[in-house]
Amino acid sequence: MTITTSAPVAKPVPVRRTAWLVFLWLLVLPGAVWVVLRVGGWDRGPLVQLFAFTPYVAAWSVVPLAVALATRRWLAAAVAAVTLALFGVTVLPRALADGDRGPQTGVKMHVMTSNMLFGGADAAQIVQLVRDNDVAVLALQEFTPTAQTRLAEAGLGQLLPYSSLGPEYGAGGSGLYSRFPITNPGIRVNGGFFHQAYGTIQPTGAGPLTLESAHPLAPFSVDVVDRWRADLEAEPRADPKGPPRILLGDFNATLDHQPLRELIDSGYRDAADATGNGLIGTWGPYDGGAIPPVTIDHVLVDNRLGVVAADIHDIRGSDHRSIIAEVVLPKA
Repeated sequence: MTITTSAPVAKPVPVRRTAWLVFLWLLVLPGAVWVVLRVGGWDRGPLVQLFAFTPYVAAWSVVPLAVALATRRWLAAAVAAVTLALFGVTVLPRALADGDRGPQTGVKMHVMTSNMLFGGADAAQIVQLVRDNDVAVLALQEFTPTAQTRLAEAGLGQLLPYSSLGPEYGAGGSGLYSRFPITNPGIRVNGGFFHQAYGTIQPTGAGPLTLESAHPLAPFSVDVVDRWRADLEAEPRADPKGPPRILLGDFNATLDHQPLRELIDSGYRDAADATGNGLIGTWGPYDGGAIPPVTIDHVLVDNRLGVVAADIHDIRGSDHRSIIAEVVLPKA
């Protein structure tokens, strides 16, 4: 009798297990690709708009790691862990106060920025915030002639009698109000056709300080991304040889956008980021929209100045929140 043997038949991999593995990698890889692009500063085309929501992706990146660990998929878990770590390095510091916020002794002053949404923001509330927070300089974007009239009627001129104003109907207007006389006032029109009011003041006991109400073009479509980038690149860089400068306004960019980070690296610090409030959204659903809040309004302070606090306030009638920052100027 002849006995024959046959090779063992390989058991097919269960379809369910394969499907689960594919699903797991679909959870892990998008976050990994996102953070690599973010770290590399490759915000181009539609990625510009998407990058504004990086903090939400960073929070979500905990989920793939937890799933990979729970199912003991160690390669996926390693990729997810590195992804989470990179997100932590790039995003988490915004929720933590910096150890170095610049000099903390000198002449203290409050500055405020507010986007008025086609001039429709509550002027009386803005003036009340100026009064309650002892604001010495107010920067406004989307500042219209009607808004100028309503602010005057609400008593802004009694609090901040000096100004550099470029009101425009629509979204292009800009305004700068000050408690102190403004020298060299002017209005700059950027490539996106938004106005930016600027001027130099000299607070009591301090040296000259230049301020500008910033408002680069928004990247509302892929077609204007190059103009958005050009507007950010054209924002005044910090000049260690000139007077200290504060740029404050609606930058239409978050700290996850490379052009804004390059502007800050020229010699500024972001007031909200420095004080641990850098993840508080300043634009989004405040006018009833469904967009998750993102942080596109900023107070950028020359590194020669200090930052004590930065608070964010809702403004009725606007889709932006206002930022009030307490800064410290060197004594003259």
